[in-house]
Amino acid sequence: MTDESLQGQLNNAVKSAMRNKDKTRLGTLRMAQSAIKQIEIDERRDLSDEDVLKVLDKMLKQRRDAAAQYDEAGREDLGDKERAEMVVIEEFMPGALSEDDLDALIRTTISSTDAQGMQDMGRVMNELKPQVIGRVDMGHLSKKVREQLAG
Repeated sequence: MTDESLQGQLNNAVKSAMRNKDKTRLGTLRMAQSAIKQIEIDERRDLSDEDVLKVLDKMLKQRRDAAAQYDEAGREDLGDKERAEMVVIEEFMPGALSEDDLDALIRTTISSTDAQGMQDMGRVMNELKPQVIGRVDMGHLSKKVREQLAG
């Protein structure tokens, strides 16, 4: 990625999608911009790249859940639309963590927070979230932390 802010990258991608007349991509990017703008207006502040990543991560989770529900209901056409939107959003997310890197990060965080067991899971998760936002599914992270804390 470049030194440009995530919002700047989104804006440039919208312009590019408009020039290329890519309606699916344009719609998805505008939806992301709208969600970001709504938070900026509601909270009356400019969002940092970390905040924008949180918004995009939430959008990805919504798309994942919706695609699964559409597939369950036999509406593959709508599931495919959700997955196409996920591909566009994922372009702006940081690279995923490997399982080995994730395990090492969890071990380091557990030792640095002096976590002793399941009662400390919240503290460990709060420490990990900012480091892994957009790089790993939070459900998967929670499962891995639970496994390591259980011993």
